[in-house]
Amino acid sequence: MTLDLIDKGQKLEVIHIPDASIRAQAIRLGIYEGAKLVCSEKLPAGPVILQNRMQEIAIGRNLAKKIAIKSIS
Repeated sequence: MTLDLIDKGQKLEVIHIPDASIRAQAIRLGIYEGAKLVCSEKLPAGPVILQNRMQEIAIGRNLAKKIAIKSIS
């Protein structure tokens, strides 16, 4: 499953970020393989907004299609 398929309010765990340069940028924002996040918003044809503790991060839809995740409860 990829990040663009998540629903608003779902909890998720990042499984794999494919590109090394994207992975380095994501780590600076607290998104890394194994990170547990919440989808706080999903804009139609727009970004997926993730909540990591007290921080919200918008991930563009094209990038979200490349990030492998799994839904957790």
